[in-house]
Amino acid sequence: MRCPKCDSVMEPITFHSIVVDRCTNCEGIWFPDAEHKELKKMRGSQVIDTGSPEVGKKYDRIEQINCPVCGKTMEHVPDTYKPHIHFEHCLKGHGTFFDAGEFKDYKGEKLSDFFRDLSMYFHRGSK
Repeated sequence: MRCPKCDSVMEPITFHSIVVDRCTNCEGIWFPDAEHKELKKMRGSQVIDTGSPEVGKKYDRIEQINCPVCGKTMEHVPDTYKPHIHFEHCLKGHGTFFDAGEFKDYKGEKLSDFFRDLSMYFHRGSK
């Protein structure tokens, strides 16, 4: 499989029998189906996200990417509970792509996240 962001080789990574693919260059992660939701619940699963958040932010600017399974354009969507996180999701249900550092952020629950997202919500609403 090739990375949908930088076209580098993806390598399989296994965490407690759940297999995802991580890019050997930008370190983005491809979650087949809805594995990101399952892994979010699992203690310690953030270890699969070894990438730099700074590199992830650079690649997050690339919004038009194709699904590595079906080749169709993926949807660039914010997370419901953490709208500062944007991931790409295959509309045909093949999987979801997180840029480097995004899965750790997606998985982590901190009080500061709550206040940052609350602030973003009210700031958007005032426009």
